[in-house]
Amino acid sequence: MSDFVWGGLPYIAFTFLIVGTIVRYVVSERNWTTKSSEFLDKKHAKWGEPIFHFALLCVIGGHVMGILIPQIVTESLGMSETQYHDMALMAGAPAGILLVLAFFYLMWRRFLSGSAAYLKANTSTMDKWLYFFLGITILTGITGTLSNADGAFNYRLFIGPWFRGLLYFDPQPGLMLHIPLIFKIHMLSWMTVAILFPFTRLVHCLSIPFRYLWRAPIVYRKR
Repeated sequence: MSDFVWGGLPYIAFTFLIVGTIVRYVVSERNWTTKSSEFLDKKHAKWGEPIFHFALLCVIGGHVMGILIPQIVTESLGMSETQYHDMALMAGAPAGILLVLAFFYLMWRRFLSGSAAYLKANTSTMDKWLYFFLGITILTGITGTLSNADGAFNYRLFIGPWFRGLLYFDPQPGLMLHIPLIFKIHMLSWMTVAILFPFTRLVHCLSIPFRYLWRAPIVYRKR
């Protein structure tokens, strides 16, 4: 089971992510949208959405540095693992906390605010599952970061090589056997998000709206 979870399931998730997204675009291009809800409630969206996206980009950047760049590379540049950990914690913890706050603010907006009835009508069942597992991914990520503030667990020696091995088609599930439970849940939750990705509004992140920067504004008037 461990070999399947850490050696097979990631490829299932990647297959859903890549093949499923291509099929979604080819078969249902007109449904390729984030289903913007700003016309239903712009007041809260104008604060929550920019903060969420900014924090998410910061967190993704931290993951790229920590997971994709081997420890030997940073050490060869004269940065010890202790220095790297302290730098990552000082930059990653605030970004993670900001991401959590923005995520819950947007969830409050969508499901509990005065406009929730309209927003929920614009939310598919698959999107609700996405929010659930995305929330688990975010919470376990920040919990793992804060609980490992002392650097007792060096994820760059286990999770980093495991993930890069997947990309090299050389899976090493043994690296994941003895990592803390919170990190295992984090890994499983992002794989679930990857599986759900093609079936939700999250596909919009693959669209790069170059014309957005100079397009004419869309004006909505109250009745």
